[in-house]
Amino acid sequence: MPDDVYELWPELEWIEDEKLRHATADTWALALEKSSLDAKDLNEIPFTLLIENCKVTFMQHKRAVVHLARDCAAQMQKFFKDNLPIDMDVVIAGAILADVGKLLEYEKVGGRVVQSDYGKVLRHPFSGVGLAMQCGVPREVCHIIAAHAGEGDMVKRTPEAYIVHHCDFMSFEPFKER
Repeated sequence: MPDDVYELWPELEWIEDEKLRHATADTWALALEKSSLDAKDLNEIPFTLLIENCKVTFMQHKRAVVHLARDCAAQMQKFFKDNLPIDMDVVIAGAILADVGKLLEYEKVGGRVVQSDYGKVLRHPFSGVGLAMQCGVPREVCHIIAAHAGEGDMVKRTPEAYIVHHCDFMSFEPFKER
């Protein structure tokens, strides 16, 4: 396992299920292997191409989503207990992997990040699921990857997928209005 994956994602240690932790890390390693971007780029590139002059980096956004999702899930567990079972490992792995497909959707050209030819025909929820499936990520986590963006509006989301979806959008939408 490349050290850069664990440097990018110290939150991997929050995943208690060792098999899921490794599958999640392996998915990131595969994405980095297939991408023209490297781990250093992810700490410098904007988290979205939809906001002009976005100053928030990919990793700032992604790590915020993981922390928000974990905290949200913990509060829901605290208040709802067995009335709404939530698998914390699935939430964390899903939040870590939600945008892994952007490593195929984006590329650097002349020092700028742009949508790749691949990304013009296949958005990151789809490529993210493909990468995750190759690494043995369970379907509950693949569901989160597939359903975290607008594409998920067409399916019934699990509680874990709702958490990641809303944490992702609440750390995206306010930047659109600035």
